[in-house]
Amino acid sequence: MMPEIIKEAWNRRQKAVVLSTVDAQGMPNSIYVTCISLYEDTDIVVADNYFCKTKQNVEAGTKASVLFITDDNISYQLKGTVSYHTEGPYFTFMKAFNPAKHPGHGALVLHVQEIYSGAKSLH
Repeated sequence: MMPEIIKEAWNRRQKAVVLSTVDAQGMPNSIYVTCISLYEDTDIVVADNYFCKTKQNVEAGTKASVLFITDDNISYQLKGTVSYHTEGPYFTFMKAFNPAKHPGHGALVLHVQEIYSGAKSLH
């Protein structure tokens, strides 16, 4: 369960967030994403509309982080493991929020294990 401070901050985030993954050789890959939503106060779901390196990193077993900034310029980073879904509840959830003009190939799910605001651990 996300702490209340994170749920409130999430609702005040700027639209684009940064999703970072790492490839098998340790090279980071960061992308801006806008088709993203909080799932049941526990996980972050990102629509795979145009993933390339990100999907390769997920297939290689990466961990990931999401960095977002609130409308009052406070940053938060959520870190954890990832899973990828092309059916089931996460996929259905993603299809419900993802704009129809985007393909929505799959749903990347960040299973949050650590939460930070700057260097301060919140979880």
